[in-house]
Amino acid sequence: MADRNKEPGYTPITPDPKYILQVNALKKYFPIKDGLRVVGHVKAVDGVTFNLKKGSTMGLVGESGCGKTTTGRTILRLCGEKTDGQVLFDGREVYDLTNKEMRDWRTKMQIIFQDPFSSLQPRMPVGEIIGEAVREHKIVPKADFVNYIDSVMEDCGLESYHRYRYPHEFSGGQRQRICIARALALNPEFIVCDEPVSALDVSIQAQIINLLMELQQKHDLTYLFISHDLSVVEHISNQVGVMYLGSLVEYGETADIFAHPLHPYTQALFSAIPVPDTHVKMNRIVLEGSIPSPANPPKGCKFHTRCRNCMGKCKEVAPEQKEIEPGHYVVCHLYD
Repeated sequence: MADRNKEPGYTPITPDPKYILQVNALKKYFPIKDGLRVVGHVKAVDGVTFNLKKGSTMGLVGESGCGKTTTGRTILRLCGEKTDGQVLFDGREVYDLTNKEMRDWRTKMQIIFQDPFSSLQPRMPVGEIIGEAVREHKIVPKADFVNYIDSVMEDCGLESYHRYRYPHEFSGGQRQRICIARALALNPEFIVCDEPVSALDVSIQAQIINLLMELQQKHDLTYLFISHDLSVVEHISNQVGVMYLGSLVEYGETADIFAHPLHPYTQALFSAIPVPDTHVKMNRIVLEGSIPSPANPPKGCKFHTRCRNCMGKCKEVAPEQKEIEPGHYVVCHLYD
């Protein structure tokens, strides 16, 4: 089990039936070793907190290396033990489950990987790729197996004869449909979508996004949607979380975040969204400097080395999360 020695400031939360997923002060550090000695830690996820209602979608955005994917995998318990914090799924602490209990819960929590080719076994036909876990977890009786796989494939825009083909025989969009079908086949409640359209053409991206939304409506799915594309996130998400250097700097309803971004980092990200109008002048906010190392984050506010609104306090004191308007949270000293 994970270490229960909590750092100062950590307050355990109780399960809330309103939410299917509650993430509280989640941390995931990876050791830096010099031979056998641990000389430091990469703070990939550093105190992430959010709640997610059943049937909704939360978009998670930020620059490459900010910890989005590690957050998703840590929630699913795919990165070993967490360093600190809580992950409550259906009211249960995921990291308190035994191996047997966790095996049963794997059917409830699934992931769609970013690369639809490397995440598929090249030596297995599509029917076996989709049905392997179905057979292992005994989702349906043996007599219904083939019809069930055909039904799942049809839901994801695949034909029944595709069962006998191999991943290399499909296009990128079709491979991603196979990955979605593999996740859907286990009747999950929650799916981490780890940049599921970033490797696809723009026209195919729209098809996959629409497919995910249709499946969500049909099966009452809950998504954590990780992406760099802010336009896609605005289209598919009910809530948005903005990550920087392992931490959530802003979190709230999609309409509130896009209409009124509060954090300087969020404002800089949104200023880069292209506007399809040649008569509109873009007020691009260019961030200076480079992203600090997660192995040695700056003291105080992590963003102060690149922030145009930096104050003396920002360099010394780490800001706390504040609710500026109902459901709209920000981590910034500008709103003290």
